[in-house]
Amino acid sequence: MRNTRTPNTRALTGRAAMVAAFVTAALVLAACGNDDSSTGQAGGHSSASSSASADATAGAHNAQDVSFAQGMIPHHQQALEMAELAADRASSDQVKDLASRIEGAQGPEIKTLSGWLTSWGEDVPTTSGSAAESMPGMDHSAGSAMPGMMDGSDMDELEKASGADFDAMFLTMMIDHHKGAVDMAAAEKNKGEYGPATSMADGIVTTQTAEIAEMNKLLGKN
Repeated sequence: MRNTRTPNTRALTGRAAMVAAFVTAALVLAACGNDDSSTGQAGGHSSASSSASADATAGAHNAQDVSFAQGMIPHHQQALEMAELAADRASSDQVKDLASRIEGAQGPEIKTLSGWLTSWGEDVPTTSGSAAESMPGMDHSAGSAMPGMMDGSDMDELEKASGADFDAMFLTMMIDHHKGAVDMAAAEKNKGEYGPATSMADGIVTTQTAEIAEMNKLLGKN
């Protein structure tokens, strides 16, 4: 005679409850996952919108930005002309080092400024020849109209000098030149709209103000 066991109703009920619990948990997790995905997508759209807004702000420019770029190119170009003379004419290693740093900083900035003007569809001052010839209508006498710019006679005197005389003349002239650049950069910081340009202006103010102090020290003025 076969011994037949009666199913344990209580055990079956427990298993069914457990399965139901697992199913419910899985559905809840899936729902949470979908919610997270949706939230992530929404967050992604928000981030993209913020990025687009930032790009739009950085891309906007005004007349001050154009003026800054067009003026700073010939200003930097003259600083490079002065700095290039130091290699053969300066007697002080400190002056030579300063001139090298000026070339290293302002040469790349000229390329950046030119790129901005090109992208804006504005005239780009030429960088060949003297700085006084880089803007239409600008001659040696007009060069001094820009803040800190040397005129033709100043540049001629510097080119003829050598040794300690060159050092003193170079430092004196470059201090004035830097002060002019700082003034131009300060105007850009206050009135400019293009983010990269105002950032460059801020860097010019910081770097050239420090170099002015350095040059005054070399001249024994502080």
